[in-house]
Amino acid sequence: LSQQEWDKLNRECIACVDGLTQGGNFLDGAPLLSTDTATTLRMRDNKPLITDGPFAETKEQLAGFYMLEARDMNEAIRLAEKIPPARYGCVEIRPVRELLEQDNNR
Repeated sequence: LSQQEWDKLNRECIACVDGLTQGGNFLDGAPLLSTDTATTLRMRDNKPLITDGPFAETKEQLAGFYMLEARDMNEAIRLAEKIPPARYGCVEIRPVRELLEQDNNR
């Protein structure tokens, strides 16, 4: 995208977040820098192995995330349809995985 198109898309994203927030669906989110700024950490034999770059070679990259509150997958899809960058790439929709609460009686 040209700088002008990129700026317009960013304004659309800000407006989208405003709308999702007003609707009570936006929980959190942030844009991410490109994969060439990534550092990957792997723990091997209890020692950190740190490399520059993303964890895998890929043509696509995560540009950011939106954490939304939705009743079900159908509503999540309806909300994700409003995310402007979906016109240029894709939006991956995933439920949050609930972690088991630890027993506090220990």
